[in-house]
Amino acid sequence: MNSSEITLHQYHAVVARCKDLYVRKAADYGTSWRVLRSISIVDQIYIKAWRIRQIQEMESQMIDDSIESEFVGIVNYGIIALIQHFLPKDADIDLSADTAKELYEQRAAEIEALMLKKNHDYGEAWRAMSQASFVDLILVKLLRIRQIIANDGAVKVSEGADANFADIVNYGIFALILMNEEEPLI
Repeated sequence: MNSSEITLHQYHAVVARCKDLYVRKAADYGTSWRVLRSISIVDQIYIKAWRIRQIQEMESQMIDDSIESEFVGIVNYGIIALIQHFLPKDADIDLSADTAKELYEQRAAEIEALMLKKNHDYGEAWRAMSQASFVDLILVKLLRIRQIIANDGAVKVSEGADANFADIVNYGIFALILMNEEEPLI
């Protein structure tokens, strides 16, 4: 396999793992996340990214949830944000399990397509990045989204909230790939 094929294999494995958790949580909670407004999803991702940063800086943690599980949460909340972004305002809060899964898969496929385009242009520069950089970039993107929300979604020269959420998801997936490089996900 060449490096692009390896990346795609690893990418699919991480997304499958994240989707599995999303589907299992949907079985437990339904689509309760549908009540979240964009700013609430931003805050959920922010809490997870900030916790990772705190653990990185303090080099210790008191809660058992792993950094890896926080990145999985970032990926899933990022995809949830995109599902919410593209659903009509009057869409039902309660989605069927099949619909919720289909919407996840649709958004994940779009994010993957973006990754493939960016990987083409940037190479695999992300492989040389540190976990700390991924967290910092996620935090920057969240602050940008907060400003976009404060501006009622209006941007003059920048990408919208949806593009920033897609980048956040890809940063989370890249971090998970690098964390699992020694034990490839199958």
